[in-house]
Amino acid sequence: MAVLVAALGSALVFLYTKGADTRAEKKFDTVEVLRATAQINPGETFEDAQAAGKLALQAVSQDSLLDGYQTTTDSLGGTVALGTIYPGEQIIAAKFGTSAAVQTSLQIPDGMMAKSINLTDPGRVAGFVNPGSTVAVFYSGTDQASGQPFTRLLLDKVTVLGVGSTTPVSTTTTDQTGIATTEQLPRTLITLALSQKQVEQTTWAESNGELSFALLTDKSEVQPDTAGMDATTLFK
Repeated sequence: MAVLVAALGSALVFLYTKGADTRAEKKFDTVEVLRATAQINPGETFEDAQAAGKLALQAVSQDSLLDGYQTTTDSLGGTVALGTIYPGEQIIAAKFGTSAAVQTSLQIPDGMMAKSINLTDPGRVAGFVNPGSTVAVFYSGTDQASGQPFTRLLLDKVTVLGVGSTTPVSTTTTDQTGIATTEQLPRTLITLALSQKQVEQTTWAESNGELSFALLTDKSEVQPDTAGMDATTLFK
């Protein structure tokens, strides 16, 4: 009996280990897909972008592949960019069409506006946010009444329209002893589809504090009515 139990246990461990290996391989397995290496403008032909060296095959993990990704240039010949395609974006079929009559560089949903927000790498989830992603927007600032810093959910679910170029920005911080430290932090423009009120909210928040994103999936749970987090609630 003991031998049977031991054999069964060994079999279960083997199956679990094999499943874990398979999941890890899927997560880290990559596919060579077309990505933009320079900005492709609305109305620019696929051939012109290719001739200008704006396209390259780059490795992307399977978990990060977008619908309509391209592994060759064969199917997009004779098409034009329907909107601005920023460096680093995956080339997908939906971004190209046969008509050069482009009305706007972004596919903005009806009734919405496009607004760009400048974020650090940690603030934009270290580059995992792509056009089409859904994000929650958090605001970190200082309470005007108490003078205490806090962080709170600002927008619970918004759509990313575009990811722009990354530029280094000098940031200087001063510690309690008065010593100033300057460092170069990369910041990237992220364009969102927002209502007028949301544009007003994010504009005010940018001017009075710091914004950051959390990347959402279909199964993410977001509670918009929480009081946020400050020093009095951090460990509760």
